[in-house]
Amino acid sequence: MDEKLTQNESAQVPVTVTDITGSLTPRRIVEELDKFIIGQDRAKRAVAIALRNRWRRQRLSDELREEVLPKNIIMIGPTGVGKTEIARRLARLANAPFLKIEASKFTEVGYVGRDVESMIRDLTEIGVNMVKKEELEKVQERAKVLAEERVLDLLLPRPRGSIGVQVGPPPEDESRSETREKLRRQLREGKFDSRYVEIEVQEKAMPFGVISNVGLEELEINLKEMLGNIFPGKARRKKVRVAEALQLLAKEEADRLVDMEKVTREAIRRVEQAGIVFIDEIDKVASRGSSQGPDVSREGVQRDLLPIVEGTTVTTKHGPVRTDHILFIAAGAFHMAKPSDLIPELQGRFPIRVELDHLGRDEFRRILTEPDNALIKQYVALLRTEGMELIFTEDSIEEIASIAATVNEKTENIGARRLQTVMEKLLEEVSFTAPERRGETLRVDRDYVRERLEDIVKDEDLSRYIL
Repeated sequence: MDEKLTQNESAQVPVTVTDITGSLTPRRIVEELDKFIIGQDRAKRAVAIALRNRWRRQRLSDELREEVLPKNIIMIGPTGVGKTEIARRLARLANAPFLKIEASKFTEVGYVGRDVESMIRDLTEIGVNMVKKEELEKVQERAKVLAEERVLDLLLPRPRGSIGVQVGPPPEDESRSETREKLRRQLREGKFDSRYVEIEVQEKAMPFGVISNVGLEELEINLKEMLGNIFPGKARRKKVRVAEALQLLAKEEADRLVDMEKVTREAIRRVEQAGIVFIDEIDKVASRGSSQGPDVSREGVQRDLLPIVEGTTVTTKHGPVRTDHILFIAAGAFHMAKPSDLIPELQGRFPIRVELDHLGRDEFRRILTEPDNALIKQYVALLRTEGMELIFTEDSIEEIASIAATVNEKTENIGARRLQTVMEKLLEEVSFTAPERRGETLRVDRDYVRERLEDIVKDEDLSRYIL
């Protein structure tokens, strides 16, 4: 059985990032993004070209490939218009390691923020977890078989070896094999699920703790791992139900089957060649013509970001990681500052700039209904789990979009996020009473929306707190 499983595993050719990207033309990438993000065509085209250029680069000669650097992007637009979502969905399309970080984490009126290189360490950790998960899925079937054998050994212990030399197979072998197969069938049918067995589980010893301070996260992790290796894990006997034992032992066997050295090599390769870092609030570290006060720390953060974006080697606990070909997408509202307020060296590392459009009533109406994860679809599905049916009429959707746009104009403009606050307030009573209204159908029309929200919208002070 083990040989058959090994053959099946070897027949599976791993899908690489390059293979996935190769099937995605820029037009196809935009079409995929359209399923989740309304409008923002300029930004979608820019990221689609950036992703396709990665596939093109992999087909160049070795010498030229190293010279072709990613064209980093700055997205300019207010909050809630889809900047983060575009970058996140792009990374999912390419099956690439993705990290979202806020630039303001690296400074706070004086350099007390995190080490800038930590973003690459975090990205590498994400890459390792991503590849490990893929490898675990490949060995899952074999791990289940091995876990099943271990549970059968507990249900039908093997006979102790007899003293002396025995000629030929023991007489009870055939009957024991039949019994074992009978138990296997019953185990798969779930007849032993409620029975208790005693298993050994490995526990990693962590004898010492490290009090972490700013910039010492990596030191704490490395010390814990080092001390964990010096003091190996101890086996602890645990009494659990058979169903839980199968899960615990399958996980343990899967971890043993995965080659972590191979996982680490592939993860670092994927991070270096396909990683995407989304730096939000980049405008918060842009200097505004002053050379004193907080602008000093802002410029310091920019200068620390520069070598990472330009291309350097960052030491991580998994090994050195080069940042030359990681794609950096920066974003900011740029209300108070302008992209030109960034230091010239950093501006040069973000050659592509794209402005995202403000969202109004028409866009809100489309956001509520068109995307695959549209808010209306989410709420209908959530309440259907309670046995209650929600029906939204066209005029109700128009009214919700109109109210969200009005509140954005009167108060702070938070873009499409306003729709979530409006929907929550609209359906607050329904969500609370849904378990008692099983089998009921609620038709949400314009009158229902106005009845629930009109007073709040009219009172500007109240809408500031509630919506």
